[in-house]
Amino acid sequence: MNPDILFTPFNSPKLSLKNRIAMAPMTRQFSPDGIPDDNVLQYYKRRAENEVGLIITEGTTVNHNAASNQVKIPTFHGKSLDAWQKIVESVHESGGKIAPQLWHQGAMRRPGEGPHPDYPSATPSGLVGPDKKVYEPLSNAEIDDIIAAFTQAAKDAVDLGFDTLELHGAHGYLIDNFFWEGTNQRDDQFGGSLVKRTRFATDILQSIRAEIGEDFPIILRFSQWKQQDFTARLAPSLEELEQFLAPLSDAGVDIFHCSTRRFWEPEFEGSDLNLAGWVKKITGKPTISVGSVGLTEEFIATYRGGEAEVAGIDDLIKRMEADEFDIIAVGRALIANPDWATKVRAGKFDELVTYNQEMLTTLV
Repeated sequence: MNPDILFTPFNSPKLSLKNRIAMAPMTRQFSPDGIPDDNVLQYYKRRAENEVGLIITEGTTVNHNAASNQVKIPTFHGKSLDAWQKIVESVHESGGKIAPQLWHQGAMRRPGEGPHPDYPSATPSGLVGPDKKVYEPLSNAEIDDIIAAFTQAAKDAVDLGFDTLELHGAHGYLIDNFFWEGTNQRDDQFGGSLVKRTRFATDILQSIRAEIGEDFPIILRFSQWKQQDFTARLAPSLEELEQFLAPLSDAGVDIFHCSTRRFWEPEFEGSDLNLAGWVKKITGKPTISVGSVGLTEEFIATYRGGEAEVAGIDDLIKRMEADEFDIIAVGRALIANPDWATKVRAGKFDELVTYNQEMLTTLV
């Protein structure tokens, strides 16, 4: 099928892109002492030079001692900010736009890990999964500190010239820990019903908006599944999804990044719409879809040593031509092929290479 739909401009009130292709955020751990170096800069630059419209960076951690589990995961505070500014300038010179993914690992970071190994891990209720209490719950004072850290990171993103920012609220990390009943059993303002469990995220959004104003676009990434439980469903029904999305949309999310393991899977029975399709229909706001784009295998299969062969994108094109979602985020296919977008546009599918886990050992 003709891939032209992928290369039509995206225009929303706060963000315009030259096409509909984004680089998905993928943790790479190649930043010495948390500072992205020239190898990281070149990694993003190569994708921007090859027609990726929006670079969403790997997760980059906010300024909190429990935010990161590895010293080579990039930070988004202190000495790293100068390095990020160089990356922004390079991506812009290459014709792309860029968003930092602001991240706190929450329950996925264990004590003894990361730049501050003696610091306790941060979770809403001390839970790493349903009925699996390992840590102490976060105090309200520390929640305020974390909200302030996200707010400062957002301000820094604006000051550094980023085009948008993404909050990582998926996959069992801290914001998602508050969303999910399996890890949030609080009985204060941050816990309770599904709507009440959005309070931590909405407080972050409102704090950011108060600092940076209304004009800068904010993306929120969320997922039904969790790394602790791939079968988990944050919002099992359409009604619950509507309840979940409303306060987040009202608090200032401009674009929802709807993380799924396979973008072609329907979210609810009776419709072929995927998660991004339903979120767009419910909120009326733009959405980003993601999940095994251009590959035969989802990421867990390849994480365990398998290969993901090149797959066609006819179904992706059909969905985008039907306006099911607005932007497609490409992950592992862009690790294997920095020029994935360029080759797709030229119809050179036979030149695309297979992805395998060994590719994560180098930064190309």
